[in-house]
Formats: sequence, structure tokens, C-alpha cells
Amino acid sequence: MKLAIQNNKERDITIVGCGFAAVALGISLKKAGLNNFTILERSNEIGGVWRENTYPGAACDVPSRLYSFSFEQDYPWSLRYAPQKEIFEYLKHCIDKYSLTRHIRLGMEVTKATYEDDAATWSVATKSGEEITTDIFISAVGLFNNPSIPDIPSQDTFKGSQFHSARWDHSVELDGKTIASIGSGASAIQYVPELAKISKQLNVFQRTPQHIFAKGDRANAQQDQSTTLWQKLSHRRERLQLFTRFEKNSRRRSSEELTQKSAEAFEKYIHSLVDDAEMLKKVLPDYPPGCKRGLRSDDWYPALLKTNVNLIDAPIDTITETGIRTKDGEHHDVDAIIYGTGFTPTAFLTPMQITGANGQDLNHTWRDGAEAYLGISVSGFPNFFMMYGPNTNLSGSIIYMLENQARYITKCVKTLERTNARAMHVKADVQKRFNDEIMEQLSKTVLVHENCRSYFQAENGRITTNWPGLMLDYRRRTHRVRKQDYIYI
Repeated sequence: MKLAIQNNKERDITIVGCGFAAVALGISLKKAGLNNFTILERSNEIGGVWRENTYPGAACDVPSRLYSFSFEQDYPWSLRYAPQKEIFEYLKHCIDKYSLTRHIRLGMEVTKATYEDDAATWSVATKSGEEITTDIFISAVGLFNNPSIPDIPSQDTFKGSQFHSARWDHSVELDGKTIASIGSGASAIQYVPELAKISKQLNVFQRTPQHIFAKGDRANAQQDQSTTLWQKLSHRRERLQLFTRFEKNSRRRSSEELTQKSAEAFEKYIHSLVDDAEMLKKVLPDYPPGCKRGLRSDDWYPALLKTNVNLIDAPIDTITETGIRTKDGEHHDVDAIIYGTGFTPTAFLTPMQITGANGQDLNHTWRDGAEAYLGISVSGFPNFFMMYGPNTNLSGSIIYMLENQARYITKCVKTLERTNARAMHVKADVQKRFNDEIMEQLSKTVLVHENCRSYFQAENGRITTNWPGLMLDYRRRTHRVRKQDYIYI
């Protein structure tokens, strides 16, 4: 059946996803006087990754003062690094304060979106069978919405419980059990220390060691949670300091000297914690810091040194009815298997099927790796925009990047109004020139190190996720819409 979103003279805007990206965009649109938008969320609750990731110890690895909107900084965070529940509540707070609730439709999973050439509109289909006609279609689904579970032989034969960390099964009793954790990335370094406290035995299966620096988390003092004028000024000073620090860290990836200094700092740090030679062999990476996602934890290495924790770096051969067999022939009996194996960030927008002008399939267009102008617009896909699109991920606060993207998309909508055009899409040569430039910049960073394989890269090795430069550079590029960069219909 056909579902009309709103019927007035304003352009219809449909946004998919309801995490930080959609909230940023919704607020930006409302501030610009654009109220004819609907946010479609597949779940029955808002929140995105901060709704879904409820594993023990789940928290942000960017300080709270920076992992928040610039226009909504004075939130009473309890910790320097906010836990999952507080971030989830923060999102709800922003939705309520900026009156977004009426724009949100829950339980609406988008399966495909098709551009109608003659009408210059988008036809958006949902899993429930509803069809929405809209003028502007915007993806705000992010990179970390599809869990990645490795294909291991005989997985289905295991008689115990097994689940991905992003789909934590809280009904499974883990106290006093023997547990296998597969993976040692951003999620695992948070839940492993918590499981180490309650498990009889915890086997951590590690494919590749990570550079994990001290986090330095702490509780915020009561006065830090107040909103007096003095504290507001203090919050902004702290935010500026954090922003500057992350900008400096971004420079490390393109500087051999700074990368070497970071490597030396890590070696000093790890030797201060670990003096066992065999353990050191397991936890010391053979690639430079920065080529994978930067990780921080105060608890990871101490957890690995506990007597009930076993770090296993032998490759997994198969899963059996009772546990995991590694390729060295050893069998590890376990009661439960937890996959801390991350997501599929290079598979942008999947499983949605998006078809642009003249029947162009986006998956086919991106067969050699996803690309977009500013990570926002794709040539041949009129009135289609993305939040957190290709090459917009970074080591600092993604919230800052999302604010810039939201502002830019809002300006695109305003440009359509001023030009009285039905649709707009970026010129192919503009998109190519932009992507050639950032690929050249990325080729000079540590991200392409020969020993480094990360989720930043597509299967062909192309880096399709990360922004190569500073956050301020991205802000400059998205400060205004260059009319000459687009084709108008």
C-alpha cells in the first residue's frame, strides 16, 4: 500500500536510521525551518549502536565532552568516558529537547529505495510492505549496524550458547562458566575484563594483537556535572583541549617520526604492565600504531594476566559440539562462545537496495569500493544523501563530523529551494577529482602499511571508510555548497 508522509508544499524528506546521525540531521533541518521530514527506524526503539550494544562494560572510547553535540554540551556525564546507558539517554534527551519524536516512525525497516526519473522522486519500500514516496532520500544508518560473524567450520554443531557482542544474550547465565571470546577489538577489550571477574575460565582467541593505550577513565566530580556559567566555560575549555589533541593524533598517521614516537611510547607502556616473555610475544603487534583503530582501556592487559584468563593466538580450526579446536590440535572445552568480531563497515548501506537515475544499482556502482563526494553525494543518484558515508570515519569524535554533514545536507535542501530545481546530484568529474585526492592522501598514511589489515579496507585493499586529514579540513570543505559542483534537474 502507498503511505503518504506529509502533504504540504515543502519537499518530503525521508531519513533512514535513528542514531546520532539522524538526530543531528533532524535538529539541523528544524533549525533551518524545514519540518517536513520523517525518520524511519527499523527497531522499536531509537539509538542505533547505542541501543544495540548492551554488552558488559560497553562505553565510548572518546571522552564524553567531545562525544556530544556542540550545541548540547552541558550534559551531566558521570564519567570521563560515558557508558552505553548514558549515551542512550543522552540521545533520548536530545530527541525530546528538540522535538523530534513526532518525526520518528519505529519498526520501519527499509529494504529498497528507487529513484523515479520522470517524477524526480524516490520510492522507498519497507519490510512490512509499505511504500513511501518522497522527494529527498537520506541514509543515516552508519557503519556499525551489521555484525560480522566469521564463518568457522561446524559452528552450528556447538551445543552451548553463542552470540555476537552487539546482540548480547542477557538470558545466558555466564557466572562461573567457561567462556570463549573470539576477537580482541574495540568491543572485546571492554567486555573481556568484565567477564574475567565472573567466569570460571575465559579463553580469549586473538587473531591479531592491538595497540591498546591507557584510557585514564575517571568519575566526574559533582561540580563537573553542574551547568553554572563557570562550569559551562570549563566544559568548553575541556572540549577544545580534547579536539586539539585528536587533531594532533590525526597527523601521526602521515608522519613517520610521530608514528615512531607513538610506537616507542606503546612499547614503554606495555613493558610497564607485562614482564612475561611469552605474553609479550602475544600482545606486541608487528605493525605501527595508527594503521588500525586506536583503542584505549585501563583493564584489558590486567585482565589478560588473571589466572582464569587464557590468551590464545593459535588460529581457530573448527568449532565442535563442546568447544573450539585450534590448528595446533588443542581442543578448548567451553560453555559459551561470544563473537567480538566487529562489523562490516565497508559494506555501506547493506542490505538496502538503492537504485538511482536510469536504473543504476548502487551496489554495482560501488563494486570496486564505495565512494562519494564529501562522503555525502553520489553522481547519478539525485536527491540522495548520506550521513557517515564513505571516507568520513576518523579517530576523533564522529559527532563533530556528523554535525558538519547535517549542516551541508540542510544547505543542499535549501539550494534546491532557491534554484527551484526538482533534484540535484554531484557531477561525476567532481566526485572523481575529490576521491582521487583523498586516495592520494591516504596512500601516504600508515593505514596502508604492508602488515596492516583492518576494517578500514575493502576486499581489494582500498580504504573506503576513513577521512585522511583533520576534522577542521572536513569542516572547511563542507562549509558551503558549491552550486557548480552539482547537476540540477
